[in-house]
Amino acid sequence: MVLKTLDMPGQAVHRRHHVKGDGRSLWLYGREPHGLEALAEEDGEPIHGGSLRWHPLRREWAVYASHRQNRTFKPSAADDPLAPSQPGRPATEIPFTDFELAVFDNRFPSFHPDAAEPAQDIPGLDLRRPGGKCEVVVYTPDHEGSLATIGQDRRRLLVAAWIDRYRDLFAAGHTFVLPFESRGEEVGVTLHHPHGQIYAFDVMPPVQEKMADAFRQGYDLAGALASWGDDYSVTEAAGIRAVAPPYARFPYETWLVPQAFTPGPWAFDADQIDGFAHLLGDMTRRYDEFFARPTPYMLSLHAAPRGEEGHFHFTAQFYPLLRSADKIKYLASVEQSTGMFTVDIMPEQAAKALRDL
Repeated sequence: MVLKTLDMPGQAVHRRHHVKGDGRSLWLYGREPHGLEALAEEDGEPIHGGSLRWHPLRREWAVYASHRQNRTFKPSAADDPLAPSQPGRPATEIPFTDFELAVFDNRFPSFHPDAAEPAQDIPGLDLRRPGGKCEVVVYTPDHEGSLATIGQDRRRLLVAAWIDRYRDLFAAGHTFVLPFESRGEEVGVTLHHPHGQIYAFDVMPPVQEKMADAFRQGYDLAGALASWGDDYSVTEAAGIRAVAPPYARFPYETWLVPQAFTPGPWAFDADQIDGFAHLLGDMTRRYDEFFARPTPYMLSLHAAPRGEEGHFHFTAQFYPLLRSADKIKYLASVEQSTGMFTVDIMPEQAAKALRDL
């Protein structure tokens, strides 16, 4: 057990590092140092497999990880692998009877820092080992909840955990770090316990490469944000605005954007951490209220890749999978084949609808 008090603006955060029975790492984050005794765990070897293959026409990498076919699929609440472990019951991923917020190495990773070189050779095709890292972030010990319901203090703790993982993963040499959340079965969620994930990439994903190139060439997101005025604004807190960008690709897509240039959450002061945490909950609440149901969405944090901190402007982007309460926004043939999205709701209409709640 290794305990550490983190240097976080405006809040005391304690981190405990625990090595699981199969060698994977678990970090427990909390307002108080975590001192509970670990319960019995299953032994085993972590999975390292997979490969990267380069698509010569789309000019992008795809990761192949066949072991993920057998990952946990829609367990009952009684078999929730993200819940705290309890004496006399099968072990969960978190071998403690309670915790505040937990992060652990994914049991079924797409990337792994110890991944082997590809075993096979395909003539004319570039193959690489899928180095990187995959982690699971468990927001709460409770089986149900959302960013809107876990409370402001837990959201602030989540932001602190993200910042800590950014620091560690970049220090380990990874190129790009993506915290994200997929919510709802419509998005493909197979575990309903409130959680997100973090992927650390050793190759630059194509979307972030294009974003970095745009920022390098001088795209001024802070200036664009100011020029959009109130028509695209939903709400704001501590110098961070929630907006429906005029070039949104999803109906009711919104971004959380610092009004001044910020490369990532690690650059936030205490007020910005508080404001960002508030907006994460507020936007989730607005979506659920607007659609009158728990809204399926994809949330991703786009911070500066390693080496791009001087010009890459941080955003957190919500992509709801609904265009109305009973209509899903499908990514159909045109979008999948061309990358050109068809959008049924004007961003300014979406901003007004969410702003008026």
